[in-house]
Amino acid sequence: MTAGFAVERHVAVHTGDSRRRRRTPWLALVACAYAVVQLVLVVPRTGHALGWDESVYVSQFDPRTPAAYFSAPRSRGLSYLTAPVVALTDSVLALRLTLVVLSTAALYCAYRTWRPLLGDATAALAALLFAGLWSAQLAGSQAMPNLWVALGAVAVVGWFLRSPGEPRARWWLAAILLGVTLVRLPDAGWLALPLLVTAVCFRPRRHTVPYLLGGLVLGATPWVAEAYLRFGGVTERLHRSSATEGGMSWHINTANAWHSLNGPQLCRPCHIPLSHPELTVWWLASPLLAAVALLVAAHDRRTRPLTLTTLPLLCAVALSFPYLFLLTYSAPRFLLPVYALLSLPLAALAARVLATGRRTRPVMAVVVLVVGLQLAGQAVLLPGISARVALVSERYRTAAHTLNSLGLRPPCLITGPSALPVAYAAGCASAELHGNNRSLTRAALLDRADQMPFAVLVPREHHRPRYAHHWIRHRLPGTHWTAYTPR
Repeated sequence: MTAGFAVERHVAVHTGDSRRRRRTPWLALVACAYAVVQLVLVVPRTGHALGWDESVYVSQFDPRTPAAYFSAPRSRGLSYLTAPVVALTDSVLALRLTLVVLSTAALYCAYRTWRPLLGDATAALAALLFAGLWSAQLAGSQAMPNLWVALGAVAVVGWFLRSPGEPRARWWLAAILLGVTLVRLPDAGWLALPLLVTAVCFRPRRHTVPYLLGGLVLGATPWVAEAYLRFGGVTERLHRSSATEGGMSWHINTANAWHSLNGPQLCRPCHIPLSHPELTVWWLASPLLAAVALLVAAHDRRTRPLTLTTLPLLCAVALSFPYLFLLTYSAPRFLLPVYALLSLPLAALAARVLATGRRTRPVMAVVVLVVGLQLAGQAVLLPGISARVALVSERYRTAAHTLNSLGLRPPCLITGPSALPVAYAAGCASAELHGNNRSLTRAALLDRADQMPFAVLVPREHHRPRYAHHWIRHRLPGTHWTAYTPR
């Protein structure tokens, strides 16, 4: 029997079983708990200010503020997602609450795709393993792309597996892959690669090839159009993207990923000591557990199709490759799609262990204890990390309010290494002369400074730029910056 027909039969069996018995809404309960954690432990701390990358994405369609510089590697899907809220209000809290609702619904829908494949309880356990991570809980209310790629990847692989027996599955596959591509084009390419190879190699899956390619092409169209409009073509944009990322080439980046596992939000350069190494055992054990899950699935392939385990694992490996072997820096959110896909075979492994040891209470106790310790460890980390994130974002808002009080009001312009998020919070335009967000020459910057209120933001330990040698110095209390404004 081919893998496609085996999955079709497996879906039919699970669907028939679920109709014969009353379902306990485990997945809905997990999704509700995910929302509650965000509302209790995250939003109260982060609901008043946006972070750096969030300011970039949100500013693109904000009718009240000039759009921040949009660098070559970025995709505009998050800007499309937040545009309706930003058009209605400038409230950061309203944006956070909307994203909590959307991320909760997306978590439920993504893992619900797997209920006919794994069963209700196993799909809910997979959602719990992913949603229990502090990085997933923090990302739910953030205007950042990685969580959406993660949940989209879970749904895409699920609909791909369901496609032989469900004609509508291929349309969901194309639509969700399109959304993932809009949100983050490179990740969508890595996600689709194992699916395309599988579809080409196995005849029952070949009907999905046009839908996979269609989702990718339609989702990539805005990115490609912008490449020609702003960067001189796709090749040039890819070149600039690589330069922005520090030169994407072969690097063993696993140590950086491990060191950044419990924060900070961006480890670049990554020379910090690892905090709470005892709480990273799950990360180190994940590859081993994935290998065990694969061996168990190979042994049980008569009752459960092997593709239910191999395909999520292959997609997880593909998505992890650029972040573990092509970059020289890391951030906890980068691997969210990998964790989301790994949660599926790991949950199936736990369910298999529980089923095998159902009459052995110690086995059940060990599984429950391990999952409970993992969730507890993440719960210990979340308050401190969310507080640190809030502190950094609050500094941006504090600096913006101080600059407003000094007379810097729209239309205005701010430059400097940390100008972008401060400028957005102040309602000003931002510009950079150096670095990844370089958007103006010095002459053009000074020309614009003659036309509107202007300030250069400098870290306190740094010297002022030469062109600001005779400008007025302003210390910004509660921040690490000094501002200089023309006389």
